[in-house]
Amino acid sequence: MSADAGELNSPQYDKSKLKSVGEDVFISAQVEIRRSNLVSIGNHVAIDSGLYLTCQAEIGDYIHIGPGVIIIGGPKGLLQMGHFTNIALGSKILCASDEFLGDSLITTPGIPLEYTKVIIKPVIFERFANVCANVVILPGVTLGEGSVVGACSLVTKDTEPWTIYVGIPARPLKMRQKEKMLEYAKKLGYFN
Repeated sequence: MSADAGELNSPQYDKSKLKSVGEDVFISAQVEIRRSNLVSIGNHVAIDSGLYLTCQAEIGDYIHIGPGVIIIGGPKGLLQMGHFTNIALGSKILCASDEFLGDSLITTPGIPLEYTKVIIKPVIFERFANVCANVVILPGVTLGEGSVVGACSLVTKDTEPWTIYVGIPARPLKMRQKEKMLEYAKKLGYFN
């Protein structure tokens, strides 16, 4: 991971709190990880300031999580990020959410759980999947291998591999080239 001198000299998050952490990992000191014992991070990862993470996370290799990213889901929620994936600044990943159909109350302090209905489903980034700035992803979505979601989009359903999505809700725009990415990943020791 190539970091500039300013990043390397910046205070970092105490990585000893994490379930596991690989090599060449930068985590800004200005992050909040609520359940650090449920978070595993691979190699060559950079996590910028402003991350707010409340759920389990399995983060692979060669990953960047940009500034101001929010990932929620509580102790039962799960985010899985395959190798070579990224979340750009300001994006929001919901691994859990209240159901808003009217047959329950929303989850707030003081409301008994039997009166609430929470949807808890993992959000999965298959390898090479990326989201651009200010994307929102709802519970249960799998981003197919190599798929990209354009800025300010809302993802409510799984994405197809190597496809670019945009809009609210996100819709396929066009196919994405994969040959060079796979070639470079192979040179780094990863196989198709």
